[in-house]
Amino acid sequence: MPILPITTVTDLRRVTDGFKSKQQTIGVVPTMGALHEGHLSLVRESLKNCDQTIVTIFVNPTQFGPDEDLRKYPRPPGDDLTMLEALGVEHVFAPADNEVYPSGFSTMIDPPAVAGKLEGEFRPTHFSGVATVVLKLLNMTQADVAFFGQKDFQQVLVVQTMVADLNVNVEIRVCDIVRESDGLALSSRNVYLSDQEREIALTLSRTLSHVEEMIHEGQTDGFEIVTEMRQMLIDGGVTSVDYAVVADPKTLNTAETISLPVVALIAAHVGETRLIDNRIITL
Repeated sequence: MPILPITTVTDLRRVTDGFKSKQQTIGVVPTMGALHEGHLSLVRESLKNCDQTIVTIFVNPTQFGPDEDLRKYPRPPGDDLTMLEALGVEHVFAPADNEVYPSGFSTMIDPPAVAGKLEGEFRPTHFSGVATVVLKLLNMTQADVAFFGQKDFQQVLVVQTMVADLNVNVEIRVCDIVRESDGLALSSRNVYLSDQEREIALTLSRTLSHVEEMIHEGQTDGFEIVTEMRQMLIDGGVTSVDYAVVADPKTLNTAETISLPVVALIAAHVGETRLIDNRIITL
């Protein structure tokens, strides 16, 4: 039987109250739709580890800046539901904008300090929108566990910190990046890439692999590594680089001298498409 999405908080709460009355654990996978194997891997983890799974599909307007791609963000709801049905998902929450942000809504989360770096420098309102909608979705779904992908590394840090700071009773579980066989990190924005641009986009994962090799071969000078990262990206044909850094994985402070573990993070434009990727580097 096809999934009939839940569209109101009232109906959702009726469902989740039923789960809670049976002492069932609720896993939630927050998405903006345009699902790919990365999202589906999170859904599988929730189905495997929780009694009930709710996938949310909501293109959150408050996390898009004035010059970003909200209007053209891919929205294939039929395809999304078909993929979720194939996995055995029974509960999808797909609210309209005015259900999440009703008339007169004015409360926004001031995100934690880790939000001010990197993405926060280039997208200054982004994490306020992310933190607000995630907190609302966690409350709406009454989630016990929320599943996020490592590809949005800084976003995960923001959510983890917010949940800890505000004593939200939910576990944030982080799952590995899912990649194509050639190394490209899966992203809903990959659909914007032409064949030529897709080849250029592989420069991000190749650069991260090179950084890992440099560090494991003994390079400890963070400045030298970052300089080589940026040069490799430009030589690979990316249009521009927002950032290419090696940082402490808990604070995102720049690692001037490498002491493992570290995280290498990249945000770069390929044509008109902005892509991000990262690699956690350990001993």
